[in-house]
Amino acid sequence: MPNNANPRFGNQSQGMYPQQQGLVKPQAIVGTMMPADGQHRGHEFQRSNFNTPPYPGQQVAMINNAPSSLLSGYRPGASIESQQLAQQQQNMQNQDQRPQPVLQNIVSTANLGIKLDLRKIALNCRNAEYNPKRFAAVIMRIREPKTTALIFSSGKMVCTGAKSEEFSKDAAKKYSKAIKKVGFEDVNMQDFKIQNIVGSCDVRFPISLESLSQEHDKFSQYEPEIFPGLIYRMANPKIVLLIFASGKIVLTGAKNKNDITLAFNNIYPVLQKFKRRNTRLVPPN
Repeated sequence: MPNNANPRFGNQSQGMYPQQQGLVKPQAIVGTMMPADGQHRGHEFQRSNFNTPPYPGQQVAMINNAPSSLLSGYRPGASIESQQLAQQQQNMQNQDQRPQPVLQNIVSTANLGIKLDLRKIALNCRNAEYNPKRFAAVIMRIREPKTTALIFSSGKMVCTGAKSEEFSKDAAKKYSKAIKKVGFEDVNMQDFKIQNIVGSCDVRFPISLESLSQEHDKFSQYEPEIFPGLIYRMANPKIVLLIFASGKIVLTGAKNKNDITLAFNNIYPVLQKFKRRNTRLVPPN
């Protein structure tokens, strides 16, 4: 074999680049992973159709053509396990972004333990009013926490307007102290109990109340001529929900905050199923 002959590239005198005066530029062998510079790099270029990742150019093309929903957790250069973990974290973040109900009102009751002179309380306590012809209880208010109390001559008290269970109990204690300061030394608050918790939430999408009422007729009551909202009576937990077509929801009847959260988590997938699609109104001719 001549010195200037190469079994791979042929005779240099008959090379592919005659303008290079005998120098033949190495070319990649068709059908192999041999690089153009002719240098072997071991097992890196032993391609298999089953376990070898695509070329960088092919990988970019696959990424550009993939749906955006599949690339939410994609990170270039990351392993499959790390990308799956990132996707799980993304799903958890989306779940955390789900709207949560907010407590709007808590109704609690307590017993002061003695009979009360309501007229004396109304004359000596600040922010108190008493009109026996209209209502047989003293109405007393405080600013912190912002609540209203109904105090009856039997010693029973109803506290409303608190935004949390702790605030409701603190307010009841403040009312009992105020009554104690005006001459009722034997006042002792007891039997404090949460009677009702009201929460609200906005799911941020319109709801088809007609379809929801038809499919959940055992739990639903929907009469738009009487009331614009759908009344949904949940069995477990025992909560009543007022669902409006705009996506606003009112939850009532709970005894603790966990019942409100559980009821909303139960109803949210149902509301997503009956999400109303946007429809365009056709103007009359």
